[in-house]
Amino acid sequence: MTNSTRFDRGHTDDLMSFLAASPSPYHAVANAAERLEKAGFRQLAETDEWGGESGGKYVLRGGAIIAWYVPEGAGAATPYRIVGAHTDSPNLRVKPIPDTGSRGWRQIAVEIYGGTLLNTWLDRDLGLSGRVTLRDGSHRLVNVDRPLLRVSQLAVHLDRSVNTEGLKLDKQRHMTPIWGLGEVAEGDLISFVAEEIGVPADDVKGWDLMVHSVEPPAYLGRDRELVAGPRMDNLLSVHAGTAALAAAAAVGSALTGIPVLAAFDHEENGSQSDTGADGPLLGTVLERSVFARGGAYEDRARAFAGTVCLSSDTGHAVHPNYSERHDPGHQPMPNGGPILKVNVNQRYATDGSGRAVFAAACERAGVPWQSFVSNNAMPCGTTIGPITAARHGIATVDIGVAILSMHSARELCGAQDPYLLANALTAFLES
Repeated sequence: MTNSTRFDRGHTDDLMSFLAASPSPYHAVANAAERLEKAGFRQLAETDEWGGESGGKYVLRGGAIIAWYVPEGAGAATPYRIVGAHTDSPNLRVKPIPDTGSRGWRQIAVEIYGGTLLNTWLDRDLGLSGRVTLRDGSHRLVNVDRPLLRVSQLAVHLDRSVNTEGLKLDKQRHMTPIWGLGEVAEGDLISFVAEEIGVPADDVKGWDLMVHSVEPPAYLGRDRELVAGPRMDNLLSVHAGTAALAAAAAVGSALTGIPVLAAFDHEENGSQSDTGADGPLLGTVLERSVFARGGAYEDRARAFAGTVCLSSDTGHAVHPNYSERHDPGHQPMPNGGPILKVNVNQRYATDGSGRAVFAAACERAGVPWQSFVSNNAMPCGTTIGPITAARHGIATVDIGVAILSMHSARELCGAQDPYLLANALTAFLES
């Protein structure tokens, strides 16, 4: 493990608890809100009239949360300091008619969400999570966090070429989880879910359900310098951003800007939803905050012009078995600190000015940082960063933590990096 007097394993322990308690975006935002409530934040309803008083506030919508802290004396044109992240991860999601099966097996029909590594969902003990919508329009969280489902791989005896020609999976035929034996009965799954949360089955009128691995996060390595766990992309950033916002709020009137956490849903499939970064949620919340403090359009324009967003998402650590896939001059390592992500074709929003902002925050926090750029011969992924910059005209910088096994059911990062990221984000929000 690299030496760092700043490393606090307690932060990483807390991240692991957060990951385990957040199997779906709906759980993630509920847990973030609970932590902010303890820091003095209060929830606002979007349908209510908002006042201009100071203090911590947040809005929940589906799997998204926007939270902000208005220091005393903040003017209508006070700029924002935003940490952006996303709450969703690639997985398997339950279809509208879920009960299926064949040859005496009872199964659950699922749809592939995002760009998941399909093979990582094979032969894992899977639970069920998400939310249901009841007859009265209210929502109830669901978390069956025990072995319930399994996508079983075909035995090597029946696929002799699997180790020489590679595993080939058909998303429709091969990814349907098993959950028992017997005849398929319509309504079985939803009746089971209703019983789990203690409501009548006929009260459940809608659902947003998904599977998750029930294996808990764990330290890994001789010196426990690594962490393996689910949904690090991108709950690692949501957790760090929540901690940073709570820490910035403690500074109170010493803040020169308004710190914000914006954690969106649906990044993994393009962000185009009412809770995604390409929707109006962030802009509406920020504008309403300006207007609630007595501002007009001119104040809104001035506030946005002075605003900066750090879009925090995971990036690729150099893989020791596939180092040729990475740029030879940019090979981030775990526990080397957060990464600055650059792509001149605007798959990431970082430019030279953004680099200076991020470097200054890391310097104030005493945090090392690294640079990431993709190999020219490999396509580059993207984030909410370019979307945020283009939709709102906000200066945006793409950063994150370097991990391995991105989009796997179980990912890997350095044990120090979550804490280092949180410190950098705190310094940025307080600046």
